[in-house]
Parts: sequence; structure tokens; C-alpha cells
Amino acid sequence: MNPFEYKRAEQEQGAIEAIIGGKDGGKDAKFLAGGTNLIDLMKNGVQTPSRLVDISRVPLTEIEHTPDGGLRLGALARNSDTANNPLVRKDYPLLSQAILSGASPQLRNLATNGGNLLQRTRCPYFMDPAFPKCNKRSPGTGCGAREGVHRRHAIFGASEQCIAVHPSDMAVALAALGASIRVRGQKGERMIPIADFHRLPGTTPQIDTNLQPDELILSIDLPPSPYAAHSHYLKIRDRASYDFALVSVAAGFEMQNGTIKSARLALGGVAHKPWRAEKAEALLAGKQANAAAFEAAANEALTGAQPLQQNAYKVELARRAIVRALTLAGGVA
Repeated sequence: MNPFEYKRAEQEQGAIEAIIGGKDGGKDAKFLAGGTNLIDLMKNGVQTPSRLVDISRVPLTEIEHTPDGGLRLGALARNSDTANNPLVRKDYPLLSQAILSGASPQLRNLATNGGNLLQRTRCPYFMDPAFPKCNKRSPGTGCGAREGVHRRHAIFGASEQCIAVHPSDMAVALAALGASIRVRGQKGERMIPIADFHRLPGTTPQIDTNLQPDELILSIDLPPSPYAAHSHYLKIRDRASYDFALVSVAAGFEMQNGTIKSARLALGGVAHKPWRAEKAEALLAGKQANAAAFEAAANEALTGAQPLQQNAYKVELARRAIVRALTLAGGVA
């Protein structure tokens, strides 16, 4: 048993004060919401926080319009409630599809929006302390996956230190939709664009996000979206019932007189963070929604991929998945 202190917070400020209240100033403390990932990590001995601050009663569950016509998703709203919310289904169907493709109904009923963003990689070398080499779990020990089994690992943005991938489906859709994460800490509130929220591994793979130890996620803010009518989330996985993505694609575009006015394209299962394909998006703008345009965009999106021996298949898999997701988004036969 690894002993830990447990505290329950009822309000945002109380949660922040509780997380920084120990001798470590919050460095070794964790917020506890649904616990669907953190509890597993604790049981496996991957994480051993000295303090848990239960925030499940903090009132951050609302889903409501923002003054600019966007949508604010409470950080503690359950994944299932978010996916099935009428406003989300109507204006952001891409997000609804992505959430419903993740985990199982039982887990979605407990997992929260903020927790989904913060879930950690399911790389087996990270999840099992029996493997001695994992720079993400124990910095400086090496990356066991590089010389070991890496079929499910990154083809973009990896480093010599880590080739793990981020597991969230929701985050991929949020990347395509240009979301921002509203957080609060000792220094007040700030907004973090989703593109800057998660980090690539570099030389510090143990740090997953740019969230500070004392900061609490308050909400996920979505700008008004013109992509509701033409969007699709496609997830390719080994087991259709419940599994993490080998490759996933969040695709959407805005049409005007039969021409693509603007496009959004993000990939999951290929990097340490949701992978936005901005050059491919630019290539689609001004084109007719047809197979030739989709093929060209897919080729552009995979430029610069650096697979290893066992995951080289992901390049072609991602290329085909992009074409299919764009085809389904556009309703093209």
C-alpha cells in the first residue's frame, strides 16, 4: 500500500488551496474527478500521489453557450452527458462522435471532460513498472518501446526519449474544432489553446501538458463552428467494441457553392498529442470536394511521418483513413 492524504473540495478556490496545501506545494498531489485513469495508475504503482483532492462536487458541470455563440463545456461534465447534450449534437457532431467512440458506456458515464484531456498514454512500457525502461515513468531509464513492441506507437513528433501516443479521442476532435482550455490557479485564470495544451515528448516525456501543478481545469471553450454539416470522426482500432485508436481522423469542412471554403483535419493515435494537419487543411481550401482533393490532402498530411519498423503500416492506414473520413464528411459517393 502507498499511503496518501485525501481531501474533498466543494468550490474551485478550495480545490486550488487544497492541492498546494502540502509541503510539496502541489507537486506530488493530484485532483481526483472520475478517476477512470488515475486509479488504475495508482493500483499499478505507476503514480503514487501523496495527496488526492476530490473535486467531484465542485460545480463545473454546466454545458452552455458563450457570448460569442460558441459553447462552454464544464470540466466536470461527464463524457456521456457531453456527447449526448443537444447543443453538442447539433452544433458539434464531430465532438459527439469522437467521445462516443472512446471507452465503454460505463466509463463514459464516470469519466469527465477535464479528466479525458489529462489521461496518460497506454503504452505498456509506461503502464507496467515491471518494465524498467520508461522515460515517461522514470526519467533517464530509456525507452523500452523503441527496441521492444511499438506497433501502436507514434509516427509524428516522437523523440529518442519517448515514442508513446496520446490516447484521447475527444482531444482529437477538440484540436480540429480549435478549442481552448480555461484553467485557474494561484495566479488567476488563463486560456490555453488546445494546440498548446499537450506537449510533444522532447527531452521531458514525463511532462504531458503545459498545465501547472496548481491549476484546475474549469472548462473547455469551443468557438462557433461552421463545420457541423460536413464533419466526421473515424476511428481505426483492433477491436471495434472497446479499444484505443491505431489511427483516428477528425475531419470537417465548410462548403460554399460546392467548393470547400475551409477545412479542419486532426489525427489521433499517431503522436504524443493530437496531430493537426494544417498544411493539408490549406490544400483543401478552394477545392471541389472530390477524391482527387482528398487524396492530395492525405498525402500532404502524412509528409514528414517517421515510423519505426513495427508501425510503418500506420502511414498507409492514416492516408486511407483521411480519405475515407473526408469522403464521409462531405457525403461524397
